[in-house]
Amino acid sequence: MDITLLGTGAPAGLPRPDCPCAACAMALGPDARAATAVLVDGALLLDLTPGAAFAAARAGHSLTGVRQVLLSHPHDGPAVEVPAGLPQPGRVPDGRELALLTGHRVRAVAMDAGGTGYAVTGPDGQRLLYLPPGGASAGLEEATAESYDMVLADVVDRPDALARLRAVGSVGPTTDVLAVHLDHDVPPGAELRRRLAAAGARAVPDGTTLAVGAYEDVPDVPRRTLVLGGARSGKSVEAERRLESFPDVLYVATGGTRGGDTEWAARVALHRERRPGSWRTAETTDLVPLLGEDGPPLLIDCLSLWLTDVMDAVGAWDDAEWAGGGEKSLRERVRELTEAVRRTRRTVVAVSNEVGSGIVPATASGRRYRDELGRLNAAFGAECEQVLLVVAGQAVVLRG
Repeated sequence: MDITLLGTGAPAGLPRPDCPCAACAMALGPDARAATAVLVDGALLLDLTPGAAFAAARAGHSLTGVRQVLLSHPHDGPAVEVPAGLPQPGRVPDGRELALLTGHRVRAVAMDAGGTGYAVTGPDGQRLLYLPPGGASAGLEEATAESYDMVLADVVDRPDALARLRAVGSVGPTTDVLAVHLDHDVPPGAELRRRLAAAGARAVPDGTTLAVGAYEDVPDVPRRTLVLGGARSGKSVEAERRLESFPDVLYVATGGTRGGDTEWAARVALHRERRPGSWRTAETTDLVPLLGEDGPPLLIDCLSLWLTDVMDAVGAWDDAEWAGGGEKSLRERVRELTEAVRRTRRTVVAVSNEVGSGIVPATASGRRYRDELGRLNAAFGAECEQVLLVVAGQAVVLRG
């Protein structure tokens, strides 16, 4: 089963007409996208958009063989003109299955927002799932050993849709996840590719033809990632974003609670509000056992607070205790942590502060903490497939 993506953009296209934003200004050439429409084996058209016949011609195809046109979502604005010879577009009721003479079977999948998803099974048995913009499957089928060969979904705006599919086994390691309905929420080009790759997804230019079931181009999700940044740089947001398309994430908060500190309580509340409701939270600095266990992805926020706790425990703030064994104890704790990261089989995203680029601390204890955090970041980062530095909300890839 082959598909041709006649368009991969949001219903209004990209760039949006008359939009002055930076993302739209950058959406040029292969990053310009018409509204999403998908041609399946030249016989089935999912979503009819303006200029579909010309888009097909540019991709080297024709719509003359199309036997069924299905719409996935309500179309705003004037009605789209149906090219001559093309069947009248329609929608299949949720849960109903449509059998085409070409051997394709199409099942309508209920959404949690307006629209209809379509699960397409080709004559050769390959399976494709197409979701409308802003939609996630509702009332998913029970988990099965069989995952879809390809999923086309609104990955940027609805990463939880991908998380739900992963939770029930509908998306597996070899599922080719393609981002469609792309809007101006993320700058196009390298930044879009980076964010999608972290979710195990990718985007392709309009007019691309792909074979369903060919998974060689499925991006490998980094198993260990370190996200560095200064205060309010956006490092925690970046770390959370990297895991929001995965179910059952364990958020490891190393800061604990601070009785009577209202400012700290407000920071903690803000972090909790941002996280998906399906995530669990563990407040602990005992990271080595968690890294040694099997389980869902870990988001550790943050290593700098872990280091503070360890330096408290070994008496690092007192020069005599530091010289009398505290330094040696700290080195051993850092070694245990980095070895656990090296051996872990879990997906891990850790956050830490990047320090040392500004004013030299006025106290010996402050300089000691700065130095030890730099050493910890370097040791931890050496065990990670990907290391990012976040500056002013922008992620710079240092490794991976």
